[in-house]
Amino acid sequence: MRLDGKVAIVTGSATGIGAAVAEKLAARGASVIINYTKSRAEAEATQAAIQKIGAQSRIVQADVSSDADCRRLARETLDAFGRIDILVNNAGTTKIVDHADLEGLTAEDWHWIYGVNVVGAFQMIRACAPAMKAQGYGAVVNVSSIAGVAGIGSSVAYAASKGAMNTMTIDLARALAPEIRVNAVCPGFVGTRWFKDALGQDVHDKMVAMQEKITPLRRAGMPDDVADAVVFFCAEGAQHITGEFLMTDAGLHLSLTPLSQR
Repeated sequence: MRLDGKVAIVTGSATGIGAAVAEKLAARGASVIINYTKSRAEAEATQAAIQKIGAQSRIVQADVSSDADCRRLARETLDAFGRIDILVNNAGTTKIVDHADLEGLTAEDWHWIYGVNVVGAFQMIRACAPAMKAQGYGAVVNVSSIAGVAGIGSSVAYAASKGAMNTMTIDLARALAPEIRVNAVCPGFVGTRWFKDALGQDVHDKMVAMQEKITPLRRAGMPDDVADAVVFFCAEGAQHITGEFLMTDAGLHLSLTPLSQR
């Protein structure tokens, strides 16, 4: 499970799942690029945690919806460490709108959500692929969602974007083989500060309680749970795996009632 000598880019890694992934990769010996869009202070906190581990890291501000930023992020990684072994596409966004409220999402909302969640992930893969191909190795992990499998979540646009990310995972796993493996993790509800800010403390707490009641494992997910799954796809034990999704949702997808049983 050691990743000594490997270099990882984790997009959106100032807080939450991304920060947990960055720290776990560093704990296994990888050098890590911490990426943020606006949260410089929080990116520095993630870097401080990595420094305590004894691993190397750099902070790079970049907006993944910008192709120029994605290419610069890859270039700065190569300038700093000389290689790119791991790319974790964790950066994401959403707008909370009831799925039945068809007027609640504008065309601009759709373009923004897809621009970050799908196009941004594609642009990052495109920016990193040449270096991975040249060195004969690369592991890409897309942080998707159960929303992209089950058509649930914060909005129709978010669910659709994660479904597109899942399709892209399969497509690029085929297109970039054999040098580059592409896989995805699909979390269910994950208790993060972002969810508290977006939903409010009361709704967040109700969501946690619901997960503890309806999931087979009787627990809500935490960033470390998702990070463990991401690290698995980056490690030696997953060298024979590509084009796969790993449901990291405490079994929530097993709790969704099939239409035939309603």
